[in-house]
Amino acid sequence: MTSNGTSIPVTADGIPRPGGAGSLAGRTVSRIGYGAMQLERLRTDRAEAVALVRRAVELGVDHFDTAQFYGDGFVNEVLREALAATRDAVVVTKVGATPDPGGPLPLRLAQRPEELRASVEDNLRSLGTDRLAVVNLRRADTGPGLRAEGDQVVGLDDQLAVLTALRDQGSIGAIGLSSVTADGLRRALPAGIVCVQNSYSLVSRDDEDLLRLCTDEGIAWVPYFPLGGAFPGMPKVSDEPAVHAAARELGGTPAQVGLAWLLHHAPNVLLIPGTADAGHLADNLAAGGLAPDGEGLAALDAVPSRSADDVRLG
Repeated sequence: MTSNGTSIPVTADGIPRPGGAGSLAGRTVSRIGYGAMQLERLRTDRAEAVALVRRAVELGVDHFDTAQFYGDGFVNEVLREALAATRDAVVVTKVGATPDPGGPLPLRLAQRPEELRASVEDNLRSLGTDRLAVVNLRRADTGPGLRAEGDQVVGLDDQLAVLTALRDQGSIGAIGLSSVTADGLRRALPAGIVCVQNSYSLVSRDDEDLLRLCTDEGIAWVPYFPLGGAFPGMPKVSDEPAVHAAARELGGTPAQVGLAWLLHHAPNVLLIPGTADAGHLADNLAAGGLAPDGEGLAALDAVPSRSADDVRLG
C-alpha cells in the first residue's frame, strides 16, 4: 500500500511505516516494530503502559514482540488492552521459558513439550485470543543467557512436533525460532519457520552465516540485543568511534546508527527495539530515516565483531 500514489509504504491505517515495509509470516509489517519486554517497568502505571503501546501504533508500528514470562503476564495483558481496537497488528510471542518471580532471574527455562503446550495456552489467555499469529520457540543453544540442563535438555524435533500440532489445530499461525544455531534452523526448515530471533548487532555478528541462510530462505531476521551491551561483558555499539562518527555525519544518535545499520545490512531484518519511554520510542522509530551512504556503511562494516556467546546467566 502506498500513500497518495507515492512510493512511501504505509500501514493499514495510512501511517508511514518506520524503516519501510518488511514481511513476517506472509504479512506486511513495518520494519521497525516494538519489543514489549520493558513495559514491565510501568507495572505501577498500567495506563501509561497502555498509552505507550497506542502511541507506537500511532507512529506506524504494527509488529509487537512479547512473551507470557515478561512481567508474569502483565505485558501480554497490556498489549491485549492497548491493541483491542487496532487493525492488522501482528503480535509475536514466545515459549520455552516461564515466569519465576521468586527465583534469581524472573524466568526459568521450560523446554519440555508439555511445558511448551502450557505456555501456548497461557499466552492465548493473557492476550485474549484464540490464535497466536507467530510463536517463537526460545531454545538455549546459542547466544548470551540461560543454558538448558537436566530434563530441560530437549530435542528440537520433539519441540517442533508439539508446535506444528498446535499450528494444525489453529492455536498457532506460524512458528519461529530464537537462540538457535544454523544447524538447528536447517533441521527445522521442513516445519516452515517464518522468523529467527538471535542476539545480533553491529558489534556482535557471530551469526552472519545464519543470517544469510535466513535471507536465502525468505525467513525474517529479528535480532534481539540489537545494540549489544545487555549484560556485563557484552560489547556495546555506542562504544565504537565509527558509530559516533556516523552519528555526527547523519545527525542522529549512536543508537539510531546501530539500528539503521541493521536495516541496511540485510533486506529481511525486522527490528523490535524496546523502551518504556515515549521519547525514546520516537527516537527508535526515527532510525528508519537514517540513510548511511556507501562509504559510511563500509566504515561501519569494518567495525570488529566480538563474540557475546560466552555471556551466561543462571
